[in-house]
Amino acid sequence: MEIFGNPEFWVLVGTAIFVGVILWLRVPAMIGTQLDARAAEIAKELDDARRLREEAESLLAEYKKKRDSAEAEAASIVSEARAEAARFAAESRTALKAQIERRTKQAQDKIVQAEAQAVAEVRALAADAAVAAAEKLIAAKLDDKHAADLVKRSLEALPTKLN
Repeated sequence: MEIFGNPEFWVLVGTAIFVGVILWLRVPAMIGTQLDARAAEIAKELDDARRLREEAESLLAEYKKKRDSAEAEAASIVSEARAEAARFAAESRTALKAQIERRTKQAQDKIVQAEAQAVAEVRALAADAAVAAAEKLIAAKLDDKHAADLVKRSLEALPTKLN
């Protein structure tokens, strides 16, 4: 009976009872079921994470395409704007050149017209001066006899000048 006094025996009995109760309550099956459930939940979470990652990668690829498209469109808009600015600058230079040529021609025409008017005025003044000088000379040299003779000749020549 020494066996009942041995503490190791009682540890063995207690351990056997404990293992027996655990097996009788089916704790290993319950732990296995819970572990299987937890493994299935983790697998589901991994699948969800993998699916979310794939969706994120596809969205990233889509946004990269959109960004590239937007950059290309922006570059196209910038190049069109530069081309339009160049065309506008060329048209403006052409229009400005034409306007300068028109104004130059107008100024030259005004100068020619002013010269012609000045020449006409000088001629008119010269003619007036010549008439005045002739009038003074005639008045100085013309006496009554010459005046009567001049009027007579003018009246005789009048019928030939009218026809």
